[in-house]
Amino acid sequence: MRNRDEIECWLTDMDGVLVHENHPVPGAAELLQQWRDEKKPYLVLTNNSIFTPRDLSARLKASGLDVPESAIWTSALATADFLRQQIPGGSAFVIGEAGITTALHEAGFIMTETNPDYVVIGETRNYSFEAITKAIRLIGNGSRFIVTNPDATGPSADGPLPATGAVAALITKATGREPYIVGKPNPMMFRSALNRIGAHSETTGMIGDRMDTDIVAGIEAGLHTVLVLTGISDQKEIDRYPFRPTEVLDSVADLLN
Repeated sequence: MRNRDEIECWLTDMDGVLVHENHPVPGAAELLQQWRDEKKPYLVLTNNSIFTPRDLSARLKASGLDVPESAIWTSALATADFLRQQIPGGSAFVIGEAGITTALHEAGFIMTETNPDYVVIGETRNYSFEAITKAIRLIGNGSRFIVTNPDATGPSADGPLPATGAVAALITKATGREPYIVGKPNPMMFRSALNRIGAHSETTGMIGDRMDTDIVAGIEAGLHTVLVLTGISDQKEIDRYPFRPTEVLDSVADLLN
């Protein structure tokens, strides 16, 4: 087990770690400044594929956190990076928002409804029956099925909303085809993040608030894992799982020098 002082680069989740309900977690701004002062490369990771890094940077700034868009890695960016490596200049039919469509455009992909290489399902608040039907038919005709992240529900002021994983399950039921999911807990997302900042797993730490995504993916990617208790996890939640993070801390404030 490596020591924290051996960590040269950091990956961190966003919601529940740096911000909570659009308010900064105490110590988050200071930790980001500490990394900048120490010139430690870092990336803020999120499974949210709705927003572009520019959108998320602005959202964090409004919460009082200074994170440049170049330091944000979303499941949409990881998906686009993966597909670009698989079929450079490929084509896709996409259900999603600007986060995934922009990432795929910038990766050189063509958006089409005619025999696309991929059907890509991302997060959106406007799932349409027509688009889902089209996705089902394209997958049935041979297009590969890709999903940005597995989250079955998302939060709202009125309660949970059906999210990417729930829509993907509907499509799987209709087609008999399981998707390839790029976002957490697939360690693929962490490996693409490591490549983005030129980091090595042996000297990189991952901070998260979820055992079932952040921590398990961090362990599988070979990272030093830090679970913070400012999100959804408590000791009872930790005890449910057969694996353990390297460290459990009250908040990111405990990482300050």
